[in-house]
Amino acid sequence: MRTGTPPPADPALAARYLRFARVEAEGRSPVYASWARHVAGSLRALAFLQTLPPDRRQPNLFFAALRLVGGLPEAGVAFDDVLTREGDAIAAVMRARRTQTNEPGRCACLLPLLAQLDGPLALIEVGASAGLCLLPDLYGYDWGRARLDPPGGTGAPMFPCRVNVRAPLPEHHPEIVWRAGLDLSPPDLGDAADVAWLEALVWPEQTDRLAGLRQATSIARQAPPPVMAGDLTRDLEALIAQAPADARLVVMHSAVLTYVSDPGARADFARLMRSRDLHWISNEAPGVFPDHAEGLTPREDMFLMALDGRPVAWTGPHGQSLDWL
Repeated sequence: MRTGTPPPADPALAARYLRFARVEAEGRSPVYASWARHVAGSLRALAFLQTLPPDRRQPNLFFAALRLVGGLPEAGVAFDDVLTREGDAIAAVMRARRTQTNEPGRCACLLPLLAQLDGPLALIEVGASAGLCLLPDLYGYDWGRARLDPPGGTGAPMFPCRVNVRAPLPEHHPEIVWRAGLDLSPPDLGDAADVAWLEALVWPEQTDRLAGLRQATSIARQAPPPVMAGDLTRDLEALIAQAPADARLVVMHSAVLTYVSDPGARADFARLMRSRDLHWISNEAPGVFPDHAEGLTPREDMFLMALDGRPVAWTGPHGQSLDWL
């Protein structure tokens, strides 16, 4: 890592990592919680992050890149030593990659809502990464008080999800007759480096998530869902136009619009969704579309799932829980 006079520590960046430790990582990943607390107090780590563009400083991107290059150092001196030795390589990964967390476990929250819609369905996912969430009809689900086995039998993942008593749990998978995704840079499931990056985005202690990702990857390789390279602000309308007219179109996204920092672009996206004959499923942090969360008590550790702008459930960020409203 090149050295020089470091920039002054950014208190907002330190606060961001403290919040990540407290809200997102605590109780879910002891490694990431300790790393984030260390980064918040480390002039070395904060100086490293400040050499990167603002949109490349988020914790998930940093920690996945560090793990990919430098393994799992202890928080503290060992962590900063990895930055000293491997900082250039870590920064290169952070500039080249995105937080394309392809979490198929989110389908355990999405499928109960999809199953309520009149089919057959045509499914578009915005920010689809490798497209694993475009295959909810090929996975199995264990909601505790109900199960839905995968249609293909053994080999397909069975995703667990805690649900409340109000959650409508389907007995059958919805019929999905067409599917497509849109992503800025879709990972190739046939490329070992792309797959290694998707696996690095899974938090270190979450071995069940990693196993589910690998099983879903195996299913997707048998019939890869088409994911088009493009920008949701420019290319979504063209993809919508490709959907078959005899199927009910659903456009969905999870933890994607949070990375669209321009409020005007988010508003334009919402207007597009409301102006088309389609269903819109948004599964995002509640601050992304504040009108969806109006009147609700905020739950900062959860996503808010909405159908056509109407809130329907609080969901775990990785699909681990579904609290129907």
